[in-house]
Amino acid sequence: MTTTTPARTTTRMAALVSEIRTVVERGLAPDLTAYLVGEKLAPHLGSPDLLAPAQQEGDPERYRQHVLHAESDGSFSVVALVWLPGQETCIHDHVSWCVAGVHQGEESERRFRLAPGVGPARLVATEEVVNAQGEVCGFAPPGDIHKVRNACDTKAISVHVYGADVSRLGTSIRRVYALPVD
Repeated sequence: MTTTTPARTTTRMAALVSEIRTVVERGLAPDLTAYLVGEKLAPHLGSPDLLAPAQQEGDPERYRQHVLHAESDGSFSVVALVWLPGQETCIHDHVSWCVAGVHQGEESERRFRLAPGVGPARLVATEEVVNAQGEVCGFAPPGDIHKVRNACDTKAISVHVYGADVSRLGTSIRRVYALPVD
């Protein structure tokens, strides 16, 4: 993943950040916060005035993260992830609650759980999801292990909101999983 610093904030993005701030300031449980933030994000997806042109640029080597906003108290951040065809993440989980919404194209997501039992740990795939433009999903740890991929023939862009300061951390990823997959 490559990371870029914010270009100018669009008027629509500023409005979205204000809506997210109102939800986060309520101090609700992480899963409820993610759900409510997703409700705020969904109506903005697909709007041509959400992202500046520079915030829609990809990287031919790996998916690109554009940090769009980091709240000054570290309570949340907003990023755009730009995926060229075939680009994907590793299998990972997150440092905090997360909401992802597809702004353009489609993203394929494979979700996993850690398998219980004796012997070495392993992952079990639990679900395959294709998220199209306008679709939102949210989750909170634990149980947020997944891999995301652009499986379509065009660029995909998603907007993610994390309950952490990605500008300071550099990423929302807590752990990368290099375990056998069943």
